[in-house]
Amino acid sequence: MDVQDASTKMGAVEAATERPVAAMESAVDSLGALDPLVLSLLILALVGLALGSWWLVRWFRRPPGVRLQRVLADYDDVTVLMHPNPDPDAMACALGVSAIAHDVGTETTLQYPGEIRHQENRAFRTVLGLDLEQIASSSELASDAVVLVDHNTARGFTGAQTVEPVAVVDHHPGNGTGTKFTDVRTDYGAASTIVVEYLEELGAVSEADDEDGLTLAAELATGLLYGIQSDTDHLTNGCSRAEFDACAYLFSEIDEDLLERIANPQVSDDVLQIKATAITEKRIEGPFAICDVGTISNTDAIPQAADELMHLEGVTAVVVYGESDGTIHLSGRSRDDRVHMGETLRHAVNDIPMANAGGHARMGGGQISVDHMRGLGPSDGVDKAEFEERLFAALSGER
Repeated sequence: MDVQDASTKMGAVEAATERPVAAMESAVDSLGALDPLVLSLLILALVGLALGSWWLVRWFRRPPGVRLQRVLADYDDVTVLMHPNPDPDAMACALGVSAIAHDVGTETTLQYPGEIRHQENRAFRTVLGLDLEQIASSSELASDAVVLVDHNTARGFTGAQTVEPVAVVDHHPGNGTGTKFTDVRTDYGAASTIVVEYLEELGAVSEADDEDGLTLAAELATGLLYGIQSDTDHLTNGCSRAEFDACAYLFSEIDEDLLERIANPQVSDDVLQIKATAITEKRIEGPFAICDVGTISNTDAIPQAADELMHLEGVTAVVVYGESDGTIHLSGRSRDDRVHMGETLRHAVNDIPMANAGGHARMGGGQISVDHMRGLGPSDGVDKAEFEERLFAALSGER
């Protein structure tokens, strides 16, 4: 390389170095030329932006349980709202959220629409001594601040569509959110599992330790364990690793006597009759079984009948339905990897007005207005024979 080339390259380097320096000097001169008040406001805005960004990063890095508790701490009292006809998973979640709220001095009222009818659900409430209030309209909500557990959109009572929850804790698919906190984990088998993780994140201590702070009482631990077992068919259906971890965390605090009393309640005669009808009147095509159990008074017997049919050898997916008070109630179960039960039921009813259905891969449910099924509204109607053909087609993936 000759001296001239070296000199030329050196000059280029110096010019490239001088340009950003000149630009910085120009920027400083421009700031210096600003009115002092404008400059002060600009500096305050930059500081505010930096602090806001720092606060957001810290907020979202906190564990979900800590964030939920901080939201609850903003209120003197909250309503913990369960879905219609709450099951053990919903009631256990409500109990857990209530314990987290009480730890920061927030009062709670546990409420639900519908009824608690299933013998397992009644036993859960009675054995654990739960104080639950039934509501029929939004005007009966105990407070303006509402936390939804085990569902993400309020439903089942007059004015439900006006409810804007401050927080949502759920494991079901859906678009519902809380205004301040949302934790929906559709890959979990039970919402109770999420609440167990909150308790662990918040450092809940054993009741035997007799310490101040959040306590994992025997009733709470037993309820959460049974909530997980109930929604996952005793850890055999729709589980994630989180369910097993949660059960291990709870194990040392459960009360075996309470657990046995909840798990083995007496069964009413009408439930046994509906199960018998499902077994004797079922219709089977290949690996799929469907049964209309007729007019019933206890709709909670329908999912129990579906569970019974799943024990049949060679059957991998079932749908049981029955009519009560002008509504057809559906319940489906699947252990067939080809059948996503929630999607199956949704496809079967999607063109029937006022019908709704859905759920998880292993279990689903739905309701259809009898009048709309017969043709009320913008449809020609569907009779039960055609409806069952729809169900078989949906189970086979042909609909």
